[in-house]
Amino acid sequence: MTKTVIIGSNHAGISAANTLLDKFDNQEVVLIEKTDHISYLSCGTALWVGRQIEEYEGLFYTDEEEFKAKGATIHMSTDVTSVDYANKTVHCVSADGKEWDESYDKLVLATGSLPIAPKVPGHDLGNIQFMKKFHEGQMIDQLLDQDDVKNVAVIGAGYIGVEIAEAAKRRGKHVLLFDAADRSLPNYYDKWFTDDMDKNLADNGIELHLGELVEEYRGTDKVEAVVTAKGVYEVDVVINAIGFRPNSGLAGDHLETFVNGAYLVDRHQQTSDKDVYAVGDCATVYSNALQDTAYIALASNAVRTGIVAGENIGGNKIESPGVQGSNGITIFDLHMVSTGYSVQSAPRFGLDVKYTDIEDTQKPAFMKDNDNVKTRIVYDAKTRRIVGAQMSSTTSEIGMAIHMFSLAIAKGVTVDELALLDLFFLPHYNQPFNYINKAAAAAE
Repeated sequence: MTKTVIIGSNHAGISAANTLLDKFDNQEVVLIEKTDHISYLSCGTALWVGRQIEEYEGLFYTDEEEFKAKGATIHMSTDVTSVDYANKTVHCVSADGKEWDESYDKLVLATGSLPIAPKVPGHDLGNIQFMKKFHEGQMIDQLLDQDDVKNVAVIGAGYIGVEIAEAAKRRGKHVLLFDAADRSLPNYYDKWFTDDMDKNLADNGIELHLGELVEEYRGTDKVEAVVTAKGVYEVDVVINAIGFRPNSGLAGDHLETFVNGAYLVDRHQQTSDKDVYAVGDCATVYSNALQDTAYIALASNAVRTGIVAGENIGGNKIESPGVQGSNGITIFDLHMVSTGYSVQSAPRFGLDVKYTDIEDTQKPAFMKDNDNVKTRIVYDAKTRRIVGAQMSSTTSEIGMAIHMFSLAIAKGVTVDELALLDLFFLPHYNQPFNYINKAAAAAE
């Protein structure tokens, strides 16, 4: 009997636990969760807060009882304060004050990430909220219910910030969106695409303050104003969505970490300690675009890394196939998807790239309901290997197209090979020479 202790029970921890419990015999699984719930799909918080879905209950895809029925032991509302790697125990402290040491044969660190919280003056005023955990979403939802809350500032124009800005606007609030960068979503998209998103946000009534770094919050007990170098803005609520960092404090001086502090793992999700695995947002991944170790925190990566760890602990020695970092967003009916690296981000990771663009309709001109599609393919300047792609449109069908680019990156496909790739034609779906083929064929 192998005893595996899993610290953290969101996507990565749950997938590791399910893999062990569903596929392998003689496995004792102990889940330790800091909060009072498991399996929260935080990516749906903005949908719920913005009333695009009616209830939050559907954002929980499993529960404590389901794991108990499989034979797992679960300790809820319990914090792991330290790990004794030499003696293979974790020190646990429950919400009611109980303390004990839990032994393990194998340990899975699925501790996720923590929000970045700059300590600017006034950061501790009331009505300043983060948006990551379930209870934080509840607090934001309750604040937006208040009639005296009229002006909402969102700090950070990445995915989380843009999504919650839309949600607050859908709730009838005046929304101000701040970011130190001069455009939204700069980590995933080039300016050709983010210009569309910025216009989309402005056209839908969101007041953009891009290129403005928040220097101070003002107020008595509650926040009343946001201060930047360009002005003072009256607000009733601030939602911080600046970004996140890996929650890797349990590494101590024992486990090797990446440049950003994430647990450094191999393609088995194994850390520098052979009995310790790390999965999800707290750990590194292997990037197929970069062909090297990287940090790419996505729910989809969390699920896959959890499975890989579970398989290896169970005795099936598989390797992660690597990731591409595929992602997407929909805001006010504008859909944007990307995978791999953008033209702007590639040089930061040592990639010398070129790119090819096309803007075309999805279907032949004679078809009704014909959406415009923008496509950019990013490829290695020397090998011509595809290392990234971005797409935007008012049709959600581009969400399937980006999967093809993801597979192309994983398999090392060149832009020239993509130009003549066999893609079927039917007027209801696309053109005889698909916009994907056209973009690839236009590569220098």
